[in-house]
Amino acid sequence: MQRRTFLASLMAICASGSRLVKANLFQDKTRSINGGGITFDVPTAWKSAKPSSSMRRAQLVIPPVEGDKDSCEVVLFAFPGGAGSVDANIERWAGQFKGANDAPPKPLSKVVKGQNTEVTHVEISGRYVAPLMPGSRETVDKLNYKLLGAIVVTPEVSYFLKAVGPDATMKSASKDFDALIASMKLAE
Repeated sequence: MQRRTFLASLMAICASGSRLVKANLFQDKTRSINGGGITFDVPTAWKSAKPSSSMRRAQLVIPPVEGDKDSCEVVLFAFPGGAGSVDANIERWAGQFKGANDAPPKPLSKVVKGQNTEVTHVEISGRYVAPLMPGSRETVDKLNYKLLGAIVVTPEVSYFLKAVGPDATMKSASKDFDALIASMKLAE
């Protein structure tokens, strides 16, 4: 009987330990964001903002680290029926940056696991020259910027999470962004 009690206690400790590991992936306390069909956790320091268009399912702001003037914008887009291939979207994101010789920089991408889905993690750095809004001729022009992205494709909807901001602030947020990806969960 004591052995069964011991084993049950050990199993309970191990189960709670796995929750502790998940919680400790983030640098700070977290809250859950519901992006309509997909959820993910973010640090409480990342503030929600009102989405600036109907295409945006969620919009957040990462405050700048000391020395950076600009904050980072985090946006979740969802496109029922898809929005092109993963590679085409990564290429489009890379086209919003300029590297050496004004050529688009080479994006880094890898497939990682969320809670119940595969996620393509994207990283692009350089001079950010994206249009102010889709179709606009006016562009931003920001040196030393970074994009951290996450793409989840399902048969019904494609989700694109894009975080863009000054390099130092994005580097500071990169572990939290990795934890965000690990927490991504599709609605069942």
